Amino acid sequence: MPYAILAAVLVIADQVVKFLIRSNLELGESVPFIPHILNLTYYQNTGAAFSLFREHTWILALISAVVSVALVVVMVKRVFRHPAGQVILAVILAGAVGNLIDRVLFGYVTDMFQTIFINFAVFNVADCCLVCGVIAMMVYVLFF
Repeated sequence: MPYAILAAVLVIADQVVKFLIRSNLELGESVPFIPHILNLTYYQNTGAAFSLFREHTWILALISAVVSVALVVVMVKRVFRHPAGQVILAVILAGAVGNLIDRVLFGYVTDMFQTIFINFAVFNVADCCLVCGVIAMMVYVLFF
């Protein structure tokens, strides 16, 4: 199933980037990545977006696990028959699984991308998958 391969590749990319950050930066350390746009900053997030539900990592892990299983079921049953729908589901699944792995293994999610040009939450590859995937899914459902 090519969509499962896409999800796996994105999860691996997420975990490799997180491993490199944990291995090479001290907690809170920041280094320039894209000048004037993005820094790499090692941050441990025990909550969800913008640190919501901080200190309730087990609840977030449970939600991520349930959502991941539901996404797999929707993909296998081909609820969205068009390949674009399947790709979008794979991207969302990758984001959910990427952060689930961190929550289960470490009790926090490793975040690293910090915008310089705007004050925004520090985020990671899995977060990018989730946000882009959910936006794409909304567009897909509304217009296709």
